[in-house]
Amino acid sequence: MQELTHYLNGQHVKGTSGRFADVMNPATGEVQAKCPLASTAEVDQAVAYAAEAQRGWAAVNPQRRARVLMKFVDLLNRDMEKLAEALSREHGKTLPDAAGDVQRGLEVVEYCIGAPQLLKGEYTDSAGPGIDMYSMRQALGVTAGITPFNFPAMIPMWMFAPAIACGNAFILKPSERDPSVPLMLAELMEEAGLPKGVLQVVNGDKEAVDAILHNDVIQSIGFVGSTPIAEYIYSTGCANGKRVQCFGGAKNHMIVMPDADMDQAADALVGAGYGAAGERCMAISVAVPVGDDTADRLIEKLVPRIEKLKVGPYTAGKDVDYGPVVTAAAKANIERLVQTGIDQGAKLVVDGRDFNLQGYEDGFFVGPHLFDNVTKDMDIYKHEIFGPVLSTVRAQSYEEALGLAMDHEYGNGTAIFTRDGDAARDFANRVNVGMIGVNVPIPVPLAYHTFGGWKKSVFGDLNQHGPDAFKFYTRTKTVTSRWPSGIKEGGEFSIPVME
Repeated sequence: MQELTHYLNGQHVKGTSGRFADVMNPATGEVQAKCPLASTAEVDQAVAYAAEAQRGWAAVNPQRRARVLMKFVDLLNRDMEKLAEALSREHGKTLPDAAGDVQRGLEVVEYCIGAPQLLKGEYTDSAGPGIDMYSMRQALGVTAGITPFNFPAMIPMWMFAPAIACGNAFILKPSERDPSVPLMLAELMEEAGLPKGVLQVVNGDKEAVDAILHNDVIQSIGFVGSTPIAEYIYSTGCANGKRVQCFGGAKNHMIVMPDADMDQAADALVGAGYGAAGERCMAISVAVPVGDDTADRLIEKLVPRIEKLKVGPYTAGKDVDYGPVVTAAAKANIERLVQTGIDQGAKLVVDGRDFNLQGYEDGFFVGPHLFDNVTKDMDIYKHEIFGPVLSTVRAQSYEEALGLAMDHEYGNGTAIFTRDGDAARDFANRVNVGMIGVNVPIPVPLAYHTFGGWKKSVFGDLNQHGPDAFKFYTRTKTVTSRWPSGIKEGGEFSIPVME
């Protein structure tokens, strides 16, 4: 049984709390490692190391900090297969999907190499008589991130890359369900030249989270996970005077207009709904065809595609469409919600309840499910399922379809499939959702734009990566400078004004 570690001050350090979490192999249901769960004292020690290292790191000029990230990108490409395999082994993703997880994080690192440009301040010459003014962006100090199980490579890099590029130190508290890749990323950052202590990895559960929230040295916290925990972290962190950005749950709708290419729409729904076993905050979990004829044509296209999906372990080859969900508890919750859909009157068109994979009976595999005639009052519509379950809600008009996306409490992502540019433009302008796809099912922005939802999918006013990340991880300082000529006597007691 492998015992994992924390990564503190450039070293793998065994946990001292005596508490551990099981790291499962989702394909077999077997425990493959033990992950230490940090005590408050261990978190505080990591913060102390980070605070010491950050002072020197902030004094390194942005161009040299960017060179570390440049080398890190090279190392990520070198170890891509190794990282993907470790990720798949603990999470259950297919190897291509795991490599995509790493690649999407890598792209944010590439953007952060532009830190010298992104950190430039502003200057005004002769703002007043003999007065110059300039602003600068300066690092916060010690920052922290609490990241989820479903993207153990991408989301940590979304956080620590811009934080470190800005001159901060970073405390990463990854998910205890798949902690190996975050530990590997910390090793690679130091191989790239990052000074010891600038990036710390502390594994843990709620005790570690609370230690981060209440540590006075930590200046900012990023979080991705469920909405109830996002609300808790946001409210507690803000109450403790920290800058906080939290990203919560989602229920992403894809509107299918009557003029849409049904083959294109069906392919998009299958990939976006069932990829990664539905364990994505940007997964499409609700299809909204406009008109019964559109719905019937869409269902007709979807059924054979869903029935042909190959479900299996990542070791079964690159043609596997999706693997197991992350834990037995996740599987049980999905199955419970599927049963509520049946009990509440939805039509189960594709029934994955009897899915069984020979040789992997103890794994956490969930067969694909497709519901039709789902209504807004049903649990499978209201709640985030986070599994391979697609619900079809029939709308009788475009306005009704738009209203479904707008009225839901979550506002992470949404999409419309149509050939009508006017409809697409109207939808993008009116819908109260943060990320919009037009004939794109999963509209995750590229690294140089920002990622973030609306409504109960987000808490905080700045998004992840892109320009917002450099705003989040820095403070603006403005200097008013005056070098008087000659010697002047006497003080001025009224507020300075323009003359």
